[in-house]
Amino acid sequence: MTSYKVLDVNDDLPIRTKGPVHSGKVRSVYWLTDEDSTRLISEKAYQVPKGTELAIMIISDRISAFDCIWQGENGLNGVPGKGVALNTVAAHWFKLFDQAGLAGNHIVDIPHPYVWIVRKASTVKVEAIARQYITGSMWRDYSKGVRNFCGLELPEGLTANQKLDDVLITPSTKGIITGVADIPAVDDVNITRENITNNLSVFNFKSEDDVAQYEKLLVEGFALISAELGKLDQIFVDTKFEFGYVEDIDGTDKLIYIDEVGTPDSSRIWDGAAYRDGKIVENSKEGFRQLLINNVPDSDVLLNKDRMLEREQLAKDYILPESVMLAVSDTYVGIASKIVGRDILIPTDPRSEVIAILDGQYGLISNA
Repeated sequence: MTSYKVLDVNDDLPIRTKGPVHSGKVRSVYWLTDEDSTRLISEKAYQVPKGTELAIMIISDRISAFDCIWQGENGLNGVPGKGVALNTVAAHWFKLFDQAGLAGNHIVDIPHPYVWIVRKASTVKVEAIARQYITGSMWRDYSKGVRNFCGLELPEGLTANQKLDDVLITPSTKGIITGVADIPAVDDVNITRENITNNLSVFNFKSEDDVAQYEKLLVEGFALISAELGKLDQIFVDTKFEFGYVEDIDGTDKLIYIDEVGTPDSSRIWDGAAYRDGKIVENSKEGFRQLLINNVPDSDVLLNKDRMLEREQLAKDYILPESVMLAVSDTYVGIASKIVGRDILIPTDPRSEVIAILDGQYGLISNA
């Protein structure tokens, strides 16, 4: 039995909120009362307008792949250290983005490695994806004869895992887009730039200039992370960014980075030495995805969106060996430690630590 306590359930902490907790696959968001938001902005001198809504965003150690959550044996229903690794890496890149003069982000404070205090943003409904190599789903489609991706035409003769001449922007929908003739009403479908510019309000963009701005921020952010990873002989293969609007101190709207950036969850990262030797060593969640594909009884269940009900049942029933969960932990914690240049420490009891800090230092715990 492992000695680790993973934070697998993160939507039931006794945090004072003004509405229901929003829980995603990995993160849970607790919107603070207006009184607590106002108090913290004043007490902590956060550089946001006084009326800004704040939320506590708590990351879990759960691991999702193929839109499902996966469990391990011995009650290890998460990957030890995964949450702290992701938060630490994303915060590291956000800090470098700030220093480089790119856009800001939604984080206003980091009380604990598992916790961000974030400001409310009006989310752009685009998964902003950038690719420097042809691999994964893009390669699978290319090998079947597809040449047009999100309105971009790829040349003939590419090979698996080849570096592309340019960084490709291949956006997809964030959430379900309805009422647009050539966009299916399902989550996460590929779209073109023209789809976005012809339907600005549907995607929650304020202007066509802001579409160009998100593309600029995506490419600049990608280039910065790629250069930094290159110093570590790691290859930034592809990634997903998200964007939203916030009100600046001066009252103007501005487009910022939200969610997370450059993490092993939202990106593919390859080992440079192995790549030069003709091998792919994944330092990201892609290794876990490949493990599932190679070990479940029928990999088509994972890859075929028409078999989603079967996939969800498989994920509920399929218990991964503890050794697999710990190997995934080594991948996440290992690459995170490399990126930030120090050892990532895995909290022994993250839940208790989070509650204690949010109570003692932030006054946000109910009935404590």
